[in-house]
Amino acid sequence: MPLGETISAARKKLGYSQKELAEKLMKDEGGAISAQYLNDIEHDRRQPSSESLLRRLAEVLEIPIEVLLYQVGQLPADVRGQNASPERIQAAYQAFRRNIEG
Repeated sequence: MPLGETISAARKKLGYSQKELAEKLMKDEGGAISAQYLNDIEHDRRQPSSESLLRRLAEVLEIPIEVLLYQVGQLPADVRGQNASPERIQAAYQAFRRNIEG
């Protein structure tokens, strides 16, 4: 499922309009994001501008952050910071593929 579809479905499930959700989401510089920006995210025309916005979306919409990070092609910060050998990285990706493919 694309990121936009995940966000849209979660927003609707919680009963928020785009405007209501946008008002709950703060930019890094402060201030809420616009409803139009949220609309662009929901229609996969844009991605959230920062990991902190993605984390706020996850929190407000009650979605595990790992799901949203996967959908935008990022690794969680705690995983990115690991000093793993190439063999362990490869093994982790192979295990991930086995689990994700069912």
